[in-house]
Amino acid sequence: MNVHHGRVVGVNGNLVTAEFEQPVKQNEVTYVCIGDLRLKSELIRIRGRYAEMQVFEDTSGLRAGDAVEFTGELLSAELGPGLLGQVYDGLQNPLPQLAEECGFFLQRGRYLPALDRTRKWSFTPVATNGATVRSGDTLGTIPEGIFQHRVMVPFGLAGPLTVASIAHAGEVTVESVVARLRDAAGEERDVRVMQRWPVKVPIRAYQERLRPSEPLITKVRIVDTFFPVARGGTYCIPGPFGAGKTVLQQITSRNADVDIVIVAACGERAGEVVETLREFPELTDPRTGRSLMERTLIICNTSSMPVAAREASVYLGVTVAEYYRQMGLNVLLLADSTSRWAQALREVSGRLEEIPGEEAFPAYLESVIAAFYERGGVVRLRDGATGSVTIGGTVSPAGAKFEEPVTQATLKVVGAFHGLSRERSDARRYPAIHPLESWSKYASVVPSADVEHGRRMLRRGNDVGQMMKVVGEEGTSLDDFVVFLAAEYLDASYLQQDAYHDVDAATPAERQAHVYARIHGILRTPMKFPDKDAARRFFQRLTQATNDWNRTPWASPEFAAAERKIDAMVGEVAAVQVKQ
Repeated sequence: MNVHHGRVVGVNGNLVTAEFEQPVKQNEVTYVCIGDLRLKSELIRIRGRYAEMQVFEDTSGLRAGDAVEFTGELLSAELGPGLLGQVYDGLQNPLPQLAEECGFFLQRGRYLPALDRTRKWSFTPVATNGATVRSGDTLGTIPEGIFQHRVMVPFGLAGPLTVASIAHAGEVTVESVVARLRDAAGEERDVRVMQRWPVKVPIRAYQERLRPSEPLITKVRIVDTFFPVARGGTYCIPGPFGAGKTVLQQITSRNADVDIVIVAACGERAGEVVETLREFPELTDPRTGRSLMERTLIICNTSSMPVAAREASVYLGVTVAEYYRQMGLNVLLLADSTSRWAQALREVSGRLEEIPGEEAFPAYLESVIAAFYERGGVVRLRDGATGSVTIGGTVSPAGAKFEEPVTQATLKVVGAFHGLSRERSDARRYPAIHPLESWSKYASVVPSADVEHGRRMLRRGNDVGQMMKVVGEEGTSLDDFVVFLAAEYLDASYLQQDAYHDVDAATPAERQAHVYARIHGILRTPMKFPDKDAARRFFQRLTQATNDWNRTPWASPEFAAAERKIDAMVGEVAAVQVKQ
């Protein structure tokens, strides 16, 4: 590492201006020195012989004339075995190890290696001497939990390379040399188990990008049926404070049909992150029967931690996700919340005195958000395997106004929009995704014609409900009232879900297709009632029976019995004629 030195000439909050003499480059890591403390920072703008840096720590005590170290290295992530199950901050410091050294309160200027340098791993070579490889190709494998972690050719190496030597099977550490590669010019270089990669540069060591087409099963009925997410797709969850954004993300992370879950808590309240840290180690992964943390990585950068590191935490999460995608795995990245990241961008932009855009956000906000979501996707690797990164970001618009810049910039690039409603959360209709405002461009697990019929029923029911607020129930015809009750039945029995029930919390795709087909048949059945009270009583009983059905195990005798009970109830009503 070739370190250059400079000196501080100005301090504005966490924005520090330094004078330098030797060449520096954009986005390189720098250290601002206060006595013995070295505060990590990133160079974000160069003006002549002055460099402006955002410091990732509190700058109290910094003054003009203090030393600055320019490392010449970009802000990078350490990639290798040992990432899964870890809890990092936005700069990839392992928080449990930091807590052991610092106690309850983190000290500034303390940085630890992201990966354990002493832990032994069992290496098995895959490549052979003399083989031709390219960046991203597999040299060997290491068991990491339930996965075979691939030791790959560094992503930054260009052109075809020849394997000059490969290590034998045995125990290694992340710093062990496992291969030597020779390029076309005859130069050789060592390859270690661990590699570093700049977090703001996408990893593109694959054959081709594919169009997301396969649905990602989240086991949340309203998502999988009405507003589906594709594996390798992107979606956003905007909503007001307390509407259930974080809870919906936690449910998704537990039940989604993916190999690895990465939770990037970017600027959210510490209490919600603590809840995740307490629950995940105790949860059993339904796919493996082991702890859910074995395939989870959590990046904590809460609202009480440095604002400047929020951006780093988001990019760290997507870089690790791309790394595991290169192994042919399906990864889900949950960013909570992108609004806090955008607020950090606004703060830095203001200190840089840039021309502000709407609501003082930087004018380049849309391009930054688009570049982040575009790092998701499905890719085909050179060995024919496919991997994916699905990105789901929450948005916390001020005043629950979806017209604000962050929400609008996000809507332009995502493939699904799960808008949470204050009205539904206040009515305890969870998940509080608004069925009339949300949308998705991806394919559902049920036929599209049946889904569209359900949407029409919900719209008609909402229209009747709005009319009833004006003219009252007495001014509504019996047929319109039945439409209103049918829409409420669809909402209560299918769109709403009990996240704390062992069975109802997660609905497999096969069950969703079966249950929705039955409910769709009920909605299409002509029903006649003598009066509105009779209609109301019937739909109340039908809703309760269907909710009981949702709580019975799939394909069990109880499930079949509950279905027969519902069929009998509908058959009785369909056969009733209005008495003259």
